[in-house]
This record gives sequence, structure tokens and C-alpha cells, in this order.
Amino acid sequence: MTDANTRPSAPNSLYTTEQRARRDASVWTRVQGVLAPVQFVVFLVSLVLVIRYLATGDGYAIATASVVLKTGALYLIMITGAIWEKVVFGQYLFAPAFFWEDVFSFGVIALHTLYIYGLLSGAIAPQSLMLIALAAYAAYVVNAGQFLWKLRIARLQSEVPA
Repeated sequence: MTDANTRPSAPNSLYTTEQRARRDASVWTRVQGVLAPVQFVVFLVSLVLVIRYLATGDGYAIATASVVLKTGALYLIMITGAIWEKVVFGQYLFAPAFFWEDVFSFGVIALHTLYIYGLLSGAIAPQSLMLIALAAYAAYVVNAGQFLWKLRIARLQSEVPA
């Protein structure tokens, strides 16, 4: 016998009824809702600064600061996102509904972390660091698209009568 609270609210639904209730009640859902657009704005500003540096050679310090800020925002949203996943799905990462988004997130984090390593160690030249930042940002855009797609699916599924 299947309990109505553990049964998906619709076939192929991202959330069971119980998970949806936990998602909607969690402060971490609101935290993610604030951090995601903040991170995106930081990304856009940083992208402009990185491209400006690569195109002109000017503004290395501000471009670097912006990438460090973007990386900090990414780490923060990853940590709070893992907490959100624990609250909603009962595990910190790789819940089936967000498995591939989490996998790709680790690639995004790896690229951002490579940038930070190269910056702090001095092992990577400034031009190369900025190219790594661009690669990290390209991966971030793909990953953000994955999450936006899931958000859209969740909204469409919440409009379907149970």
C-alpha cells in the first residue's frame, strides 16, 4: 500500500506530495530564490569585466576581484543548495530529481576552484586565469539553464490538478 504523502503528486513528478510541502515550507527555498539571481548579477558584471580585461589588458584587479566574488557566491549557493536538498529530499546531494544538475555543478565548482588555485598559487598567468574564468562561466550558464528548466517543470507540474 502506498501512502499518499510518499507517492509522486503526478507521474514523472519532481516531488512527492511530502517533498513539495517540505520545499514550500523551507527557508532554504527562499534563500536559494534570493541567492540565484544575486549570483547571476555578479556573473554578468564579472563577465563584462573579464572580457574587458581580455580585450584591452586593462582592469585586471577589478576583473580578478569580480571572479573571486562570483566564486564565493557559487560556493555559498552550493552549500545552501545542499542543505535545501537535505531538507527536501533527505540527502545533501545527488537526489534523483537533481542528480545531473548536481553532477554538472561539481564541474562548475572545479573550474572556479582551479581559477582560485591558480590565482593564489601564482601558477597560472593572468591571461590564462581569465580564460579559465570564461570556461567556468560557460559551464555556469549551462548549469543555471539546467536548474531553470527544473524550476519550469516544477511550476508546470504544480499547475496540474492532483
